[in-house]
Amino acid sequence: MSTLLEQDGLVATWRRIYPNADAGSLGCCELDGRGETVPLPQPSARRQIVLTDVYCQIAEQMGHVAAMSVPVTTPAFGIRVPDVVWMPPEKWEGYEREGLIPFVPDLCVEVLLDREFAGDIGPRLRAYLEGGAREVIVVSQRGELEFHGADGRQQSSAFGITCSLERMYFEEFVPSSTSTRY
Repeated sequence: MSTLLEQDGLVATWRRIYPNADAGSLGCCELDGRGETVPLPQPSARRQIVLTDVYCQIAEQMGHVAAMSVPVTTPAFGIRVPDVVWMPPEKWEGYEREGLIPFVPDLCVEVLLDREFAGDIGPRLRAYLEGGAREVIVVSQRGELEFHGADGRQQSSAFGITCSLERMYFEEFVPSSTSTRY
């Protein structure tokens, strides 16, 4: 039986695996609570376009203190890599946007377009919310926005965020028969 690592152990493992992560050289995995790697699939071009669009809209609405694909330390999972994160400027002090953040930012976004774990998003939501996120936005495979807070699903964003996403990136999505879960 493997033991769960404390936060310092997870961060040390992460830095050993990705010694240049603070310089923007980030691999494609997360670390579970035992420090074992969990691979992330390479995003499709279509998903990258949607991620960038969501990031730009959040940065415009909330201020340019958002970032894409930044690893964050969660108490319920280990190290996760949300698609987009946002937090107030004072929380960014001392942290590079490309480096590991030792806590969960106020807002995390997951874009499920062409991801196979769409039906298994619950553990990701819990990891972010239990780690201190005030809100998690999930962009469904159809381009619909779901807002989640500590009290469950919400009708609208607690931050007042709205996103207008281009339908052409969602209309043709057909999930493949292979399954990648994390």
